[in-house]
Amino acid sequence: MWNLLEHHDIAKIVRRMPPWIVKEYEIWKSLIYRHGPEILRQFPGYHDELLKGQRKGERSSRLSQKYRVIYTVNRKLITVYVLEVTPHNY
Repeated sequence: MWNLLEHHDIAKIVRRMPPWIVKEYEIWKSLIYRHGPEILRQFPGYHDELLKGQRKGERSSRLSQKYRVIYTVNRKLITVYVLEVTPHNY
């Protein structure tokens, strides 16, 4: 089992999201908690990827076409730290 930590602002962000995105986020968290971040690569819809530039070292997963989860992975502590859930800017 993996530890899943969320940034302290995530609760406020989640309250403002559409209910179906909250449900997708809960499913995403459940997968991470049980199987770790590697499981996301088995589901192409999440389009899990390593970020570049200022966000180097962070990862992104799609919850929908618009919403993304930005997170980091610490394998030594078996921890996933969710930094933000945000609408993607195009």
